[in-house]
Amino acid sequence: MTGPRSLQWRISLWLGFGVVLLWGIATVATAQRLRHEMNEVFDSALEETAQRLLPLAVLDILSREEGDTSQRIVTLREHDEYFTYAVRDARGDMLLRSHRADDSVFPPFSRMGFVDTPTHRVYFDAALQGSITIAVAEPLAHRREVANEALLGLSWPLALLLPASLLLVWAVVRVSMAPIRSLRAGIEARGSGDLTPIPAAGLPSEIGPIADAVNHLLLRLGRALDAERSFTANSAHELRTPVAAALAQTQRLIAETKDSTSRERAQQIEMALQRLSRLSEKLMQLARAEGGRLQGGATTDIASAARFVVAEMLRKPGMIGRIKLAVPETPVPAGIDADSFAIVLRNLVENGLKHGAPDMPIAIGISCDGVLTVSNEGPSVPPDLLLRLLQPFERGRTVAEGSGLGLAIVNAIATGTGGRLILTSPLPGQQSGFEARFSASPPGWKGSTPEESQQDDDRNRNADKPEQN
Repeated sequence: MTGPRSLQWRISLWLGFGVVLLWGIATVATAQRLRHEMNEVFDSALEETAQRLLPLAVLDILSREEGDTSQRIVTLREHDEYFTYAVRDARGDMLLRSHRADDSVFPPFSRMGFVDTPTHRVYFDAALQGSITIAVAEPLAHRREVANEALLGLSWPLALLLPASLLLVWAVVRVSMAPIRSLRAGIEARGSGDLTPIPAAGLPSEIGPIADAVNHLLLRLGRALDAERSFTANSAHELRTPVAAALAQTQRLIAETKDSTSRERAQQIEMALQRLSRLSEKLMQLARAEGGRLQGGATTDIASAARFVVAEMLRKPGMIGRIKLAVPETPVPAGIDADSFAIVLRNLVENGLKHGAPDMPIAIGISCDGVLTVSNEGPSVPPDLLLRLLQPFERGRTVAEGSGLGLAIVNAIATGTGGRLILTSPLPGQQSGFEARFSASPPGWKGSTPEESQQDDDRNRNADKPEQN
C-alpha cells in the first residue's frame, strides 16, 4: 500500500498521527497518575476512618457490662457501605463490627498499616498497647469502578478534542500550502503560448528558489522559441522575394523559348518554385500561429469572414461548385481576429480540396455558437494518425501534393486563441469522409486553463483519426 502523493496529505497524515500518538501517551500517563492520586485519597480516607472510629470503639467497649459479647452496629437507613470495619481484642475475638461487615474479609492483625487481600484494601490500627485493634476495609472493585468512571469522563472530551485537533492540523497545513498550490497552478498554466514569469511573492523560503529556477528556465525557453520562430518567419519572408523573382524569370523563359524540351523543363521549375512559394507562405503562417500573436481577445463576425474568404476562393479557376457554404444570416461573434480565422478556413478548405473526392464539393458550416465545420467525401482514415496529422510536415499516407502544415497551422491557431480542433473520420453516420471541427473561443477570451487544454488533447486522442493534411 503506497502513501498519498499529495504533500499536503502527507504532512497532514504525519502530523495527525503525531497528534494522536501524543494524545495517547498523555492519556495513558494521566490515567496512571490519576489512579495513583485516587489510591492515595482512598488510603487517606481508610486511615482517617480508622483513627476516628477506634477511640469511640474503645470507649464503647470499656463502658459495657461484664459478659457483653460482640456487637454489630445497626444502621439508621439502607445505604451503600464501601467502608466496613471490625474491632477485635488481642485474642482476635470480635468486639464490634459495622452492619455489613464480613468477618472473612478481615485477616488477623499482624501489624499497623495497610494490608492488601485479593479483594480488599485493609488498614489496621491498635489502641491500649495492642489489646484492641481495628480493621477498616474497602473493596478493590470499588476503587476500580471509581477510576474507570473518572477515566471515562476524561475520555469524552478527548474523543471530541482529537477529531477537532486533526481537523485543525489539516486546515493549518492547507492554509500553509496555499502558496505552493498557487505556484503549481502557475506552472501548470504555462506552456508554449504563455511563458510569462511565475509570481514568486509570498512564497516560503524553501519554495522561492524553485520559482526563481522555473522563471529562469521559462526565460531561456522563451528566448529559444522566439529565436526559432523568428528564424522560421524571417527565412520564409526572405525567400519570398527571390522565389518570386525566380518564378517571374522562369515564366518569362517559358514564354520566350521555342524549344519544347527547354519549355517542359522550365515548366517543371515553375511548378517547383510555386510549391516553394506556398511552403514559405505556410511557414510564415505557422510561425505567426505558434508565436502567440493572434489577438485572442478580439471579436470577429466569423459568418461574414467566412463569406468573404469563400467568395475570394471561388474566383480561382475551376472552383465553381467545389465549395458549399452554410452560415447563419445573423452575426456569429467569436474571440478570434479576422486574419487568424481566414487562415484557419483557408487551410481547412485547401486540405479538403487536396485530399477529398475530386467530384464532390467541400461542405462548410458555421453554427450559431461559433463552431466551424469543414467536411469532405473520401476514403475513411485509420484512427492511428490523428495526433500525428497535427504535427508539422506530417502528411499521413496520402499521395496528394501538400506541405503537411495545414492542420498543424490550424491546431496552433486553436491553441493560441482558445479554440478547439477535433478531427473525425468517417463522417458521422457514414462509412467514409473526413470532418474538421474548429470551435472558436467565445468573445473576450483571455486564456485557457490547463484542465481545458488537457480535455482538448483527450478529445483528439479519442476521436477517429483521418489521414489528410
